[in-house]
Amino acid sequence: MQICNVCSDQTPKYRCPACKIRYCSLGCYKRHKDTCLPVKQPAPITPVTAASSTEPWSVEDLLHEDDYIDKVPLQRLQLLGQSEGLKDLLCNPHLRQLLQSIDNADSKQDAMKAAMQEPLFIEFSDQCLKIVENEEKALGSRDGDDL
Repeated sequence: MQICNVCSDQTPKYRCPACKIRYCSLGCYKRHKDTCLPVKQPAPITPVTAASSTEPWSVEDLLHEDDYIDKVPLQRLQLLGQSEGLKDLLCNPHLRQLLQSIDNADSKQDAMKAAMQEPLFIEFSDQCLKIVENEEKALGSRDGDDL
């Protein structure tokens, strides 16, 4: 089990986009960001064009080994689309503009860093994590009931 790299107390929910350390809360992020040392990005992988390869690709092809720990199964991601709370948040034009700016940014890492300064975006990301993690806990308790 991992612990927060900042407070060494809680289970981390987040990962710093710049240096990849794990932290548990907004407070820990704020303490960390002043001393954050960004890691160098690996050399970009040249994508294989569709003309040169007919093999289908999957999400796993795009992930590095370190990214598997943060991968959320499709079943849990689909729960996000069913959340009335998320739908309500997405009615906010400012949040939609923030999400579009992240999606369109050349540097997604810098765009995410900037978005994490916005309380509305933090509320949105916390709501997403809450939905995914609550389902994970529910699945875990169902597994435990079978013992």
